[in-house]
Order: sequence, then structure tokens, then C-alpha cells
Amino acid sequence: MSLKDIQNEVDEWVKLYKIGYWKPHEIVARLAEETGELAREVNHIWGPKKKKSSEEIKELSVELGDIIFTVSCMANSLGINLDEAWKNVMDKCYGRDKDRYEKK
Repeated sequence: MSLKDIQNEVDEWVKLYKIGYWKPHEIVARLAEETGELAREVNHIWGPKKKKSSEEIKELSVELGDIIFTVSCMANSLGINLDEAWKNVMDKCYGRDKDRYEKK
């Protein structure tokens, strides 16, 4: 599934509701919240802060999925094509940053 396919699926879901897309600052706040949930789970698994027995176990894949959904909402609300954005990022990786790290 391409990023554009993901964006289209998110857009179809959003169009089911009158509210539509949130404002950009609201989406960023949600992205921060979702990223915090991912960070909390990573800290529980690999960090010093372990879960309490009463805390719900969450899957990292679900938290990552929430982030992808939220990023897609932001891109859709601003008319950004994530396939193009991804290509630009990878062009930087293979161009500007090609000698930044030690190669295998």
C-alpha cells in the first residue's frame, strides 16, 4: 500500500463525519500525544520505567499506526502528497547525507 493509498483511506474515513479535519495545530497536538504514547511503551519495554500491573499492555504497532494516521490527517488537511514528501526525504538521505555515517 502506498502512502497515497493510506492518505485516500484516511480521507474516506474523515469524510464520513461532519467535523472533517481538525485545524493543523490540533492535529500537531494529537501527533504529540500519540508520539508520547509510543515513547511511554518504548520506555516500558526497554527503559527503566516498567509498567504497573494495573496498566494496559499496548502494542508498539498500534501506536505507530496511530502516528501514521495522524500524519496522514495533517498531510491531507494541507494538501501534501506524502509519496512526494517521502521521495524528497530519501533524495536527501542518498544525496546530502550519503557520507554522514560510517558505511558497512
